[in-house]
Amino acid sequence: MTTPPAALEKIRTFHADLTAIRRDLHANPELGMTEHRTAEIVAKQLESWGIEVHRGVGGTGVVGVLRRGNGAKAIGLRADMDALPIEEATGAAYASRTLGKMHACGHDGHTAMLLGTARYLAEAKDFNGTVNFIFQPGEEGCGGALAMLADGLFERFPCDKIYGLHNRPGAPVGHFSITPGVAMAGGAFFDITITGRGAHGARPEASVDPVIAACQIGTALQTIVARNVPPLDMGVISVTQIHAGDAYNVIPQAARMGGTVRTMKRETMTLIEAAMKRVVKGVAEGLGVKAEFDFRLIFAPLVNEAEAATAIADVAAELVGESNVDRRKAPASASEDFSFMLEKVPGAYINLGNGEASAPVHNHLYDFADEAIPYGAALFARLVERQLPREPGAS
Repeated sequence: MTTPPAALEKIRTFHADLTAIRRDLHANPELGMTEHRTAEIVAKQLESWGIEVHRGVGGTGVVGVLRRGNGAKAIGLRADMDALPIEEATGAAYASRTLGKMHACGHDGHTAMLLGTARYLAEAKDFNGTVNFIFQPGEEGCGGALAMLADGLFERFPCDKIYGLHNRPGAPVGHFSITPGVAMAGGAFFDITITGRGAHGARPEASVDPVIAACQIGTALQTIVARNVPPLDMGVISVTQIHAGDAYNVIPQAARMGGTVRTMKRETMTLIEAAMKRVVKGVAEGLGVKAEFDFRLIFAPLVNEAEAATAIADVAAELVGESNVDRRKAPASASEDFSFMLEKVPGAYINLGNGEASAPVHNHLYDFADEAIPYGAALFARLVERQLPREPGAS
C-alpha cells in the first residue's frame, strides 16, 4: 500500500476543524446571493491564516489571494457557497435551523474543502506563484458566476488555469471521476404567459381558454427536439410548471408555464430557443390567445480542457491510486455555472464520491460526507504544488 501524500496527511490533522466549519454552515444555510454570514466566516478564516481577502466580489463572493516566491503563474480554485429552498429531513444534530432552506447540494462541504486547501498552502508554503481561492455565491441558477465575472473576477485576479470540484452521491468517498471535453449540459429556464378571456366554466364559448392553449403548447414543445435537433446531439425540453385558475367552475383569464432546456452545445440551445418562440407564437395565434415568451440562459455547457483534465486526474491518482479514478466519466445532463468561468479561463471540473449510500443532491435527505473533506482539500493542494513548483533550494 502506498504512503498517502504529505498534503493529505497534514490536512487530516485539522480535519475536525474543517468538519466543525462545514456543520456550522450546514446548520445556517443561505440562499444564492444572500450568503452574507457564510462569506464573512470564509473571509475571517482566510485572514486568520494570513491570506489577502477581497470581500463583495460579484455581490457576496469572496476571493482569497496567496502569493509565494516570484512565480508569474496563477491558479484559481473555486467553491460554491449557496444552499437551496428545501425543507431538510435528515434529522442530523447540525440540521438546518432555517425553515425552508437546506444545504442539499453539498456546497457547505465544497466551501470547507477549499478552506482546508487554503490553510494547508498558507502553512506549507510549498509552491511558487499565486493561488486565487474563489468562493462563489449563487450557483443554483442565481447567476453567481456571471456576477463575479461582471465584477472583473479574472481582470482583478488573473488565472492561467482554474479548477472546481463537486461531490458525487453514489460513488465511494475517495473515488474521483472526470469527463474530458464537454462534461455537463448547458441549461436555460423559460416562462410562458398566456392571456385569453375568462368565462363561466359552463359557458366555454364565451371564453378564449388559456388552459387549453397551455396544454397544446406543452404538447407541441415536445416535437422540437424530436424533429429539429440532430439525433446525435443532446436536447431536453421539460415543462415543469403550469399554473392557471383557482375555481372548478371558472375558466381563468391567464395561465403560466415554466420549465428548463438542457443541451450539450450552445448552437443547439440557440436552435431550440428559436423553435420554441415559433411554436409558442404559432399555437397562440391559432387558438386566439396572446402569449409572452421569456428564455434565459442560466448555464453554459461545461467544457473541460484536455490538459487540465489530465492534470487534475493525475493528482487524484496520486492521492487515491489509479484504480479509484475514472478518467472517462459519461457527460451529465445536469448543469453547473462554473461553466461560465471555464469559458474565460481553461481548466477542469472533477467529481469526488460522497458515499454509495448518499441520498441524491437536491433531496431533503441529502447530507455531505465529512470524511470526503481531506480528499478534496488535498486534491487542490497537491494540484497547486505540482502546477506551481517551488524553485529547487528556495526557502
